[in-house]
Amino acid sequence: MALQWLTLVSAIWLQSINGTNSNFPAYSSELKKLLSLSQFQLSNLASASDAGKLFGWVSGLAAAYFPLWLVLLIGFLLTLIGYGFQFLFLTGEIHNLSYWQMFLLTVLAGNSICWINTVCYVTVIKNFPLDRQIAIGISTSYIGLSAKIYTDIVDVIPTKSSSDRAKVFLLLNAVVPGILCIALSPLSRNIDVKKSKRLTTGFFFMFIITILTGTFAVITSLETVKAEMSKYAIIAGMWVFLILPVVVPAAETLREKIKGRCLIRVYGEGIHVKEISLKSLENGTQKEVDTGGICELGAMEMVKTLNFWLYYMVYFFGATLGLVYLNNLGQIAESRGCEDTSSLVSLSAAFGFFGRLLPSLLDFFFPRCKNMVTRAGSMGFMMVPLCGSFFLLMNSKEVSLYISTAVIGVCTGAITSISVPATAELFGTENFGVNHNILVSNIPIGSFLFGDLAALIYNKYAASNVGDCSGQNCYHYTFIIWGTLCGVGTILAFILHTRTKRVSL
Repeated sequence: MALQWLTLVSAIWLQSINGTNSNFPAYSSELKKLLSLSQFQLSNLASASDAGKLFGWVSGLAAAYFPLWLVLLIGFLLTLIGYGFQFLFLTGEIHNLSYWQMFLLTVLAGNSICWINTVCYVTVIKNFPLDRQIAIGISTSYIGLSAKIYTDIVDVIPTKSSSDRAKVFLLLNAVVPGILCIALSPLSRNIDVKKSKRLTTGFFFMFIITILTGTFAVITSLETVKAEMSKYAIIAGMWVFLILPVVVPAAETLREKIKGRCLIRVYGEGIHVKEISLKSLENGTQKEVDTGGICELGAMEMVKTLNFWLYYMVYFFGATLGLVYLNNLGQIAESRGCEDTSSLVSLSAAFGFFGRLLPSLLDFFFPRCKNMVTRAGSMGFMMVPLCGSFFLLMNSKEVSLYISTAVIGVCTGAITSISVPATAELFGTENFGVNHNILVSNIPIGSFLFGDLAALIYNKYAASNVGDCSGQNCYHYTFIIWGTLCGVGTILAFILHTRTKRVSL
């Protein structure tokens, strides 16, 4: 049973360092200067990381045919190439890299994230068949800590200039994922979970650890706290919290050895619990009951179904729209005269972290609700406040900007978390790697479509001699369009809920 928990801990650690794309603002200015880029070119370069998700299905295909440890190492190799060459360019070791070569390297680096994510998703879904949402929510929430972790590391490394700091960020992006991928590759595998242990106690402590970790990350991101607290104390505290999840498998193993028996949850339409001695488990006397009710569809079969396209558009008008807003948050805040952009970014990251965790908390404390509301229905409920937030942004008051950003962060994180078990619920687990990466391919499409739409409206109201826009009109009509599209997505989510309510995990 300890091995089952260790695979979750492995996924948590991999996710915590896999948000390398969030570090782009830390070195984008150096790339802009060395490549002599326009703001439009820099914006497209920022979207290039999302473009890597268009090819994320390749990692899912690889996960279906190759060992997960090999898929993980391929992800590391792509990370090393994508960020490694950018690092060498900044240090002057490589000269004359063109804009399009840098664009392709960024796409490659973005695609590497898909490979590591796929391994984490497949491992957790297969190893926690009865608690997918809970396990996924806990592990994926940690990706929101990536920027914080990398920043804490850079803070303790002596640098003389912003240029040196940018180089350190790129070096860490290239090297850190590789160290963990190699170290954790033995744990990146599916284990035989014919019977799934009742994991209530373990998950309860996982929640406590995760919430404390997120709270510590948010508090130590505040400028007032950073000014008073040693940077070495901050990074030491962060690493302690990241190591803490190991306590759960250690404690569970010890408890089982002391009691000599454990509680087992057995598959069935009405999940029930039986107390079984460990000896009977070792002898295999307890038999697995078939779950039934879940269709296993391949990619080609999946894209021919109406449910897939409903699901695709729900995600497109939900999580993807939220991500586009968060990607443009700096420009939106600047146009409204908000000077403290960094606090807005920290706010969105913090609420995004807890948003990813929210569906798992609801599944854990209200387990019967998931038998009444499908994942699609849950996504629909999260899209209602998301839709309202876009319309709230039409209010020019600064408090509206902060409230909307917090709500969009929570809802986007929650929908992202819900979508992982939703894909398994709708289309099965056998081809999950390919199927889910096909779904998230709408993120780069949405980044370009919704982002360019916002840019066109922004430029319409921009000062002709400067190119910068100031005032409520800059994004006024953009918010109306985004809010309306999100409303359409909400309706589609509830339509999908009515079509799939008989298939509930």
